[in-house]
Amino acid sequence: MAAGLAFCPTVIDTQEKLAAFLPTVKAAAWLAIDTEADSLHAYPEKVCLIQISTAAGDRLVDPLASLDLAPFLEALAGRELIFHAADYDLRLLKKHHDFTPTEIFDTMLAARLLGERQFGLGALVEKFLGVVLDKGPQKADWAQRPLTPRMETYARNDTRYLKTLEEKLRAELVAKGRLAWHQESCARLIAESSVPPVIDPDDVWRIKGSTFLERPALAVLRELWHWREAEAVAASRPPFFVLSHETMIALSSAVAEQQPFEQLIPPRMHPRRRETLLATVRAARAVPTEQFPAKIHHRSQRPTEAEFKRFRALETIRDEHAHHLQIDPTLIAPKSVLGDLARDWEQHAPELMNWQRALLQ
Repeated sequence: MAAGLAFCPTVIDTQEKLAAFLPTVKAAAWLAIDTEADSLHAYPEKVCLIQISTAAGDRLVDPLASLDLAPFLEALAGRELIFHAADYDLRLLKKHHDFTPTEIFDTMLAARLLGERQFGLGALVEKFLGVVLDKGPQKADWAQRPLTPRMETYARNDTRYLKTLEEKLRAELVAKGRLAWHQESCARLIAESSVPPVIDPDDVWRIKGSTFLERPALAVLRELWHWREAEAVAASRPPFFVLSHETMIALSSAVAEQQPFEQLIPPRMHPRRRETLLATVRAARAVPTEQFPAKIHHRSQRPTEAEFKRFRALETIRDEHAHHLQIDPTLIAPKSVLGDLARDWEQHAPELMNWQRALLQ
């Protein structure tokens, strides 16, 4: 039996089990990582599970078991970690555990750079390894304990095949001369995910559809959004379970226009919540006109004829390369980036990765 297996059950939910597992992590030649959160069931979300596979097997580390994860995360530091679709995992680990890896191999990103059109983990594992994964528990409540056997299997499968998949994808990247592209892209992903999002208090509440509202309705919407946030946190439920975006827009418009709005409130809303909603509406109606939010007008500057020609030239170059490489053109540069480059190449070209800039030049 491999070292550490006798002392490490599948789910690591005590400090003693974690301590017994650390030598396996530190001695591992490779490490594959994934996380599960409860964003569909709680608010704010939290990391509910950290899956890790090594040559010694698959383990599930339980952050909800009041573990001190610092020794575990320290053992991961300075190592190349294998992820699939790392962006969300990296942001979760940074936000909740202040952990940022130094180097990763992202199998989804590798697949995209190789021109794969189906780049979900299940599709790649089936194509390259001939294994069909069960995706049933994908939207399960990962905060529930104990985990069901099916949830455990699903979670372990998220990392079990990553090393074998990584080896195949890495070999193809080398063969096509794109490994450096992948390495640079992974480094960019780490850098971007390690920067906390900047929250603008005057922008955070402007949900989809709010650009069509006038200032009085925006004042109502702002109050409703803050009410919904407080309710969601108190109930530990995602905001859309409290009130949908569409209902908030409709309510804001009706209240501002002095129209009947009670019929817009979901009929099954709890009486206490309904009362706090009505109180919020009353407070919104009392907001002075001078405190109404401003409408934001996003005026896009019409490109000059010269800029438009440069944009078309860049688009042609991009699309020709993408066709030759058999990759998604947006990997080289989306249209918004092409527009920036057409307006001012010297300013925006340094924002590209080296491999992107080389192709577009």
